[in-house]
Amino acid sequence: MKKILSIALLLFVFCISAQSIQSPSKQILLDFGLAENGRPTYSVTFKNKPVILQSALGIYLKDGSNLATNFSSDGIKNITFNESWKPVLGEQASIINHYNEMKVALSQAGTNRKMNIIFKVYDEGVAFRYEFPKQKDLNYFIIKEEKTEFNLAGNHKTFWIPGDYDSQEYPYEETKLSEINTDNVNLNNGIGLKTIFSKYAVQSPLMMKSEDGIYINIFEAAVVNYPVMHLDVNPKTYALTSHLVPNSIGDKAYLQTPCVSPWRTIMVSDDARDIIGSKMILNLNEPSKIDDTSWIKPMKYVGIWWEMHIGKSTWDYAGSQNAQNVLTKDLIPSGKHGATTANTKRYIDFAAKHGFDGVLVEGWNVGWEDWFGNWKEDVFDFITPYPDYNLAEINAYATSKGIKMIMHHETSSSVANYERHLDRALELMKKYGYPAAKSGYVGRIIPRGEFHDGQTMVNHYNFVARRFADYKMMVNSHESSRPTGYHRTYPNYIAAEAARGNEFNAWSNGNPPMHETILPFTRLLGGPMDYTPGIFEIKMNYYDKSKKEQVHTTLAKQLALYITMYSPLQMAADLPENYEKYPDAFQFIKDVAVDWQDSKYLEAEPGDYLTVARKDKQSENWFLGAITDENARNSEIKLDFLSPNTKYKATIYQDGKTAHWEKNPVNYEIKTLTVTSKSKLKLVLAAGGGTAVSFTPIN
Repeated sequence: MKKILSIALLLFVFCISAQSIQSPSKQILLDFGLAENGRPTYSVTFKNKPVILQSALGIYLKDGSNLATNFSSDGIKNITFNESWKPVLGEQASIINHYNEMKVALSQAGTNRKMNIIFKVYDEGVAFRYEFPKQKDLNYFIIKEEKTEFNLAGNHKTFWIPGDYDSQEYPYEETKLSEINTDNVNLNNGIGLKTIFSKYAVQSPLMMKSEDGIYINIFEAAVVNYPVMHLDVNPKTYALTSHLVPNSIGDKAYLQTPCVSPWRTIMVSDDARDIIGSKMILNLNEPSKIDDTSWIKPMKYVGIWWEMHIGKSTWDYAGSQNAQNVLTKDLIPSGKHGATTANTKRYIDFAAKHGFDGVLVEGWNVGWEDWFGNWKEDVFDFITPYPDYNLAEINAYATSKGIKMIMHHETSSSVANYERHLDRALELMKKYGYPAAKSGYVGRIIPRGEFHDGQTMVNHYNFVARRFADYKMMVNSHESSRPTGYHRTYPNYIAAEAARGNEFNAWSNGNPPMHETILPFTRLLGGPMDYTPGIFEIKMNYYDKSKKEQVHTTLAKQLALYITMYSPLQMAADLPENYEKYPDAFQFIKDVAVDWQDSKYLEAEPGDYLTVARKDKQSENWFLGAITDENARNSEIKLDFLSPNTKYKATIYQDGKTAHWEKNPVNYEIKTLTVTSKSKLKLVLAAGGGTAVSFTPIN
């Protein structure tokens, strides 16, 4: 009798501590429970197939205590939430935020500490976070480790880059989970600063595919006052564990209750299009804190930038990169400086002639002779131009042409220096009517010992976005931590790089043709990317016959990237003279929109191909982009996304018959068709190629 009662009691304890919650579609199921030691656990299934096996949750503190064991449940609260909201800029005019939520209140025996775990289950995945209420026995605390587990159900195909505290600028590896090993990564990849911390660690977002066709993505959302999460990998058990980026003394996060962690996210579907089409990351961030957003505008721009990457000109006035006479400021001009008044006016004329919104100028300000590699604190002041760059004259000229200038703030990762000068830099922008700036964080961080992905730097990037908002200005960060949807809260954080961009093709082994088919499943889930597409002179030996570097693409694919790589800030990155040689292809860049009313994900397979159609927010025009990896591809798509009972002129920019990313990249053809929503369109993509289409209603 005593044994029977004991079993019954154990079952009773398990039942009151176990709870399930489903997605609105009922296809995803999350089970929560407390293990024997009072440790919170969860598991996830999709259509009755295991995705995440039982996995533990918990936080370990610097003082030796933990928020991971000896918990009991104080109660569970469930709600259903369903709303529609309008982003300021985006891939669609309206976003649905629909989920079922379960909030588990926990108490820890012996400490009286409270911790809540909040689960949200969407049709496309699961999100959860730790919440630390205000309480007597937990006020200030320091996180030593976060041990959030993701125990995967199989040895999935995985698209990954090494766990690195300072850089995401790697080409992706495609292997099984069991084959992940950063020792096998080619580190001769052009990255200036690498801080790989383990043989068996990767970055999130981590994109995977199971053998039975289930797509799984592990990421995070709303990283605020917290370090970036990487993932430690056990290649034998397929178990992943959160790995927080430390600060200079090894601590992970300094917090005070009440507070929350970022959301840990698991997207899952048997259709890859559901992953790239998901707005779950954005939905998990707070609504906009900017009341008047009328000044936040999409932009298409050109700029003095690519010419430095290809070696035509230099960022620095003296062309020395050796601090030549830097103390006396008696710099000797090299004659190769790109950011001159005359050259900038040439770009302004080009932008005005072809209908662009803005011009970016890099290398305009003093300091570039001694900016990199020396861990130097006082580098740029962000207000003093070189002698050959007349700020007032240039801005008056741009205003007369209807062009906005885009400021450039390279910090050289001397963040303390940037924050000291930030308000003066913003006042200068305000004086001359700059609407936006591109910031950069190349090199080792100052304060010394901090990492790009640590709590200190996350707080800095977010602070800069907030400070720019105070001045009603937009910011586009490069070499920052990767976005996690914070642009919903501060939509003036218009774009970021935070991945391996197009620039690497100019001076390194470049980006393989599959690179752009992976980024929408990884980096772009967190926010728009300033990838800088539109390179028409693809082989670098055009500029120097000794060079072997090239963009791993066809010209038509460069056009398609304006659709597949979403950003409300898009650069026509090549030189003006290169566009003038191919005016028929350049027309697509001139025509393409950058802010969208609707987006349709027509075909998708990570690492292989992607086809996207988008409708301009300001017109009835549609645009389509299709890209492939190193393999040629034929496809036929339905045009049922077009408005019914309407004829469209389809202008198709496609790879030519002999096009090939390596052998013949600048081989394209343009044709026009009359189509309707009942039409089908055949796509013929060369190896490393693409197709871009504009659809204009016929009156």
